Amino acid sequence: MADTADAADAVTHRRVLNIALPIVVANATIPILGMVDTGVVGQLGEAAPIGAVGIGAIILTALYWVFGFLRMGTTGLTSQAKGAGKPGEISAMLTRALMIGLAGGLAIIVLQVPVFWAAFEVSPASAEVEALARDYMQIRVFSAPAIIAMYGVTGWLIALERTRSVLAIQLLMNGLNIALDLWFVLGLGWGVEGVAWATFIAEWSGLALGLWLCRDVLDNPAWRDWARIFDAARLRLIFSVNSDILLRSLMLETIFVSFLFLGSDFGDVTLAANQVLLQFLHISAYALDGFAFAAEALVGQAMGARDRPRLRRSAIMSSQWGLTIVLVVAGAFAFFGGAIVDLMAKAPDVQNAARSYLVYTVLAPVVGLAAFMLDGIFIGATRTRDMRNMMAVSLVIYAIAVAILMPMIGNHGLWTALLISFIARAVTLGLRYPALEASVAR
Repeated sequence: MADTADAADAVTHRRVLNIALPIVVANATIPILGMVDTGVVGQLGEAAPIGAVGIGAIILTALYWVFGFLRMGTTGLTSQAKGAGKPGEISAMLTRALMIGLAGGLAIIVLQVPVFWAAFEVSPASAEVEALARDYMQIRVFSAPAIIAMYGVTGWLIALERTRSVLAIQLLMNGLNIALDLWFVLGLGWGVEGVAWATFIAEWSGLALGLWLCRDVLDNPAWRDWARIFDAARLRLIFSVNSDILLRSLMLETIFVSFLFLGSDFGDVTLAANQVLLQFLHISAYALDGFAFAAEALVGQAMGARDRPRLRRSAIMSSQWGLTIVLVVAGAFAFFGGAIVDLMAKAPDVQNAARSYLVYTVLAPVVGLAAFMLDGIFIGATRTRDMRNMMAVSLVIYAIAVAILMPMIGNHGLWTALLISFIARAVTLGLRYPALEASVAR
């Protein structure tokens, strides 16, 4: 029996790929949905609807992103429960995640008026665009409980290595959203509100499918064992893990938001070029997500099982595949980056500016690999305090690099500072990795 268990727990290349590849495919569908949303309202022949959908989606995405800790925290804690052989805790974690997600979504619905007002104060738009955006957001906001609860469902499924289920949810949501976009906007003429209703229905349908795919949790009565679910020690741990991840994510977002704002000092053309090239970084992140998620699940299970060799093998093997994918991505950017820039931006001055900074997008996935994979490793191990603290150090290093390099070499200095922040994250987390391994019994 022990040999059978060891074989089932073995970390292999096949196992890493089984976790990672469905996530990579699922992520590939995300940009397609954004293009369809923009394309269908673009058929209306007016600029305002395009701007309204764009700004409305950005505001809501930013709001929901605040709850992104739920996906990561759920993956780490659930994978550790799996590794420790605690099926009751696995079931209870799903219930807790759903409760947090639904409560967070309801809070956004209740607070939508002041939140939307503040958002438009920070990012003002024309009266026509703002009115259309409010129409869009006032429909979509009512799917906030679904989309935030989905963070918990997704994290739970990743922890159990059920990423094909995550892919199925993503395909349903995006496929249904696209079909309803075409019907509601082009067929029924509902305009911006049609895009919002399409997303609303798709998001609630995604949660429904997610719950159905998790239905086996009902076999264990622990999913409604309220004494376990509301255990004070477990809730304190969940709060600690999630709050650390939230603070770490806010600091990471500060780096990217400041990058855009600081780039605006160099004029509209450079700002546009930076925005185009940031999409390359998003592509790199989408490609790496699957392998970072594999690290989360496998490292978390190894931590739960108190198995040091398995933890190390999980970290190394998932990172090896991460290196493979970033070399492919970096190579693609090196050979085809100019053509991609020309597709994304039609203005010749923006194209020329973007090409002059293209080398940074080739370097970014390679330089950022270690930081990205260490994030996954530390999430799986729920060493979130280290993540929070090392991100604070990295943010300071980034700020110093910006202060020194921007006055010297302008936008090249800004891009160099961004790459330095990736290196700082990798080095600082790397220095904490031995302590992570040392915390495992064998």
